[in-house]
Amino acid sequence: MSDNDKLIVLVGPTAVGKTELSIEIAKAFNGEIVSGDSMQIYRGMDIGTAKINKEEMDGVPHHLIDIKDPDEPFSVAEFQQLVRIKIKEIITRGHQPIIVGGTGLYIQAVLYDYQFSDEPKNEKIRIQLEDRVQKGETMQLYEQLQKIDPKTASNIHPNNSRRVIRALEVYYTTGKTMSEIQSTQKSSMLYQTALIGLTMDREKLYERINKRVDLMMKQGLLEEVKSLYNSGLDREAQSIKAIGYNELFGYLDGHYSLQEAVELLKKNSRNFAKRQLTWFRNKMDVSWFDMTDVGEELKMEKTKEIINFIAGMLEKKSNT
Repeated sequence: MSDNDKLIVLVGPTAVGKTELSIEIAKAFNGEIVSGDSMQIYRGMDIGTAKINKEEMDGVPHHLIDIKDPDEPFSVAEFQQLVRIKIKEIITRGHQPIIVGGTGLYIQAVLYDYQFSDEPKNEKIRIQLEDRVQKGETMQLYEQLQKIDPKTASNIHPNNSRRVIRALEVYYTTGKTMSEIQSTQKSSMLYQTALIGLTMDREKLYERINKRVDLMMKQGLLEEVKSLYNSGLDREAQSIKAIGYNELFGYLDGHYSLQEAVELLKKNSRNFAKRQLTWFRNKMDVSWFDMTDVGEELKMEKTKEIINFIAGMLEKKSNT
């Protein structure tokens, strides 16, 4: 890794339009895209994670998609390691690495010098917390984390018991919250980074999210989830904590009707988008572009504006 390595990062909430723009950016900069989404790594989880397909890729190489089976765990530390390797490989090929995604902590871990191996572990505490999850106390643990470390809790879905447990384990072992530990590690960026974010009027974004969920259902999301459900996947598997899968697992378990599950999926997706925006605004120095009024007729113009901004940003960083 070199201080002169240039990196483009495109972030923003779900359904804001990152995927389509990322292809245009990649073409403009001879780039290869690394997924910054913590759930697109899983095979067989295509519709619910809005995974890009071969046709949409339009010849642009993509990395860190479909690299794990749904029963395999995946950590921020592993993501950090894999992405840094990919960045090095892409630069060696003479291409421009571009990270695209909405998982804030994962992307931040790549850009800054986070030392995850230093975070202490306590097996006794972890087992106690896991026992509480087995007793159905996941939400109580999440509420506990919200009181202890609201910053970390804001970036974790309430059903992601593995990450909730890890954050509580760190706190009860050290007396320090995960966010406190991470704040001491954050220093200057490791790359010459052009960090771009897409945003949108909240009501319009929520409308897009609702329409996307309806489209996912038409595309066969329920059948995709049924396939995982019938595979005997462990209910504590990290993958099925993902929004879209967790709600439909609840429907298949008989906890609520399909209509209720879809409405819950829309609500959780909207809440997730809100958390994503809060994270990126509070944690990272993002240059924002508002996509609210960018219809088809203005899309090309906006794309050129963003590409020119990135080019200028990378040139400026090269000269500093």
